[in-house]
Amino acid sequence: MRTFPVRVFFALLLASSVFAQSTVVEKKSILGFSGANASAQFALESKFDGSLSSANMMAWLKRLSARPHHLGSAYNKENADFIASQFRSWGFETKLEEFQVLFPTPKTRIVEMTRPERFTLKLQEPAVEGDATSAQQAEQLPTYNAYSIDGDVTGPLVYVNYGIPADYEELEKRGIDVKGKIVIARYGGSWRGIKPKVAAEHGAIGCLIYSDPRNDGF
Repeated sequence: MRTFPVRVFFALLLASSVFAQSTVVEKKSILGFSGANASAQFALESKFDGSLSSANMMAWLKRLSARPHHLGSAYNKENADFIASQFRSWGFETKLEEFQVLFPTPKTRIVEMTRPERFTLKLQEPAVEGDATSAQQAEQLPTYNAYSIDGDVTGPLVYVNYGIPADYEELEKRGIDVKGKIVIARYGGSWRGIKPKVAAEHGAIGCLIYSDPRNDGF
């Protein structure tokens, strides 16, 4: 059963919003607040700031990310229950709701270069030294772009930079057409779901997305 802690998520969003606002340099006034109410608001935000603990945040982050927790997974439900219990302990009225949603996951993924020599990609990142969670495979979903259609396509590969509209405009200026081809785009510049959409609008039959080391971490 696919579960997702909707109301807990909203509560987290609200808490993070309050935290973000409380980190802004104090001003003597707040738009929409009278002088007295602004002072009361600043006092409330200061009290909130004082209750924050970096140790708690680190512990919670490790707890929530200890195992893969995609939609509908067992650990996602455990995380939802944990978050709900935290909010209840702070006095919030909290409940979890379940929604049945369409959530496609891949069964087979193959990416191969056929010429000038055949090469099959592993499609799996190596474990990161010092990060025990990076080697987990049993519960982890494979890398894929959610809601992409099934298909088996072969075609020439065209590099499209970030795969945003401006990149295709530049390719067009240079006389490069992606129609009937597979494009390869790097992460960044837009949401990843936009890249296949824009590629399809320009006639591409497939889209690969990769992380350029220059844009990925250090």
